[in-house]
Amino acid sequence: MAEVIEIARTALHDQVFSRLRTMLVEGQIAPGAKLNERELSELLRVSRTPLREAIKLLAAEGLVELLPNRGAVAVRLNETDVQNTFEVLADLEGLSGELAAQRVTDGELVEIRALQHEMRACFTRRDLSGYYHVNAQIHAVINDSAKNPVLTNTYRGINARVQSLRFRTNQNEAKWKRAMNEHEIMLEALEAHDGAALRSVLVQHLLTKRDVVLELMRAGEVYPIAAKFGSNDAS
Repeated sequence: MAEVIEIARTALHDQVFSRLRTMLVEGQIAPGAKLNERELSELLRVSRTPLREAIKLLAAEGLVELLPNRGAVAVRLNETDVQNTFEVLADLEGLSGELAAQRVTDGELVEIRALQHEMRACFTRRDLSGYYHVNAQIHAVINDSAKNPVLTNTYRGINARVQSLRFRTNQNEAKWKRAMNEHEIMLEALEAHDGAALRSVLVQHLLTKRDVVLELMRAGEVYPIAAKFGSNDAS
């Protein structure tokens, strides 16, 4: 049995959701695998009630599918899914950047600069998990800075479907360095309030991610992390 993960009783619902989300994004639960409730309950030391609530939220995010007669299954996208999702996501990211450059506040700029510094430190330490989480925060703050709740809700729903794939695109040193450099350009464009430049780099950033994901899929390496949890057994 894997190492047991302790979760405090306070804010149990949110913590179970957060932990399961990380497990899905980082591939500890294999894409396409059934979420085994018994195994996950034992691992997280929680009853099935908060676990099921968390799974419903993950399904709403697009990280889990609720299938008849199978229960909850970690989402696994095919090439067409990836093409379609990144095509829309790139435009949403670009629009977010263009609007954010016009509407970002001084406080939001300070927050993004601080996150960029933290992300750079993760890159230097080769802390991929830490880098990914801070990276996601930066994209979220840029999106929030656009001050368009319809755009934000649409973006988050679609982005959730490819979170685990975006995590995998930086597991190659050269690609990771390129992504870091693109983030430096993003910050410069945002600080200059140059909407066209920020839109351009964000769109290119997402299309590069798409191309890397497709390359990995075609090489059979898109899900290279050995999953620790999830099975096709009944829960």
